[in-house]
Amino acid sequence: MDRAPLPPRVDLYTAAVLLALGLGVMALAWRMPTFVEQSGTGLTAPGIVPGFHGTVIALLSVLLALRAIRRGALRGDVAHPPAWGKGDARQLGTAAGLGVLYAGFLVGTLPFWMATALFVFAFTAAFEWPEHGARRPRRLVEAALLGLAAGGAVTLVFERIFLVRLP
Repeated sequence: MDRAPLPPRVDLYTAAVLLALGLGVMALAWRMPTFVEQSGTGLTAPGIVPGFHGTVIALLSVLLALRAIRRGALRGDVAHPPAWGKGDARQLGTAAGLGVLYAGFLVGTLPFWMATALFVFAFTAAFEWPEHGARRPRRLVEAALLGLAAGGAVTLVFERIFLVRLP
């Protein structure tokens, strides 16, 4: 699917939304308890990882906004973004549905590594399927391998590095 690039103003709007999200995550992470009073260290605070993610999202949104401005997002002659197509709504619905299925059903029902592997497989397969007609069997095998690798890697990182007990 070849598409014309979206106007730079779309990136500017996206950057504003992501900046608000990143700053909100940072503020909520800052308010989380530190467990220092329970003889823990500052590094055991549960807000460190979400605070880091919020900071990265905020910083990257600023970079996106600067790029959009450099591309002319603030000029008055910039065209309005095109309306959503039927395929765009389908893709958003697929991504949202898979996310809800993962967080609302798979996690907690299956071992975490398996839930994550199935989610990554389904997500990859859903978005690779329409684009690779004759190569679909190979893409499904690649999606399965990617899912297994992601499920294992995410589990190991959270359990061994972040010391988080997973469901």
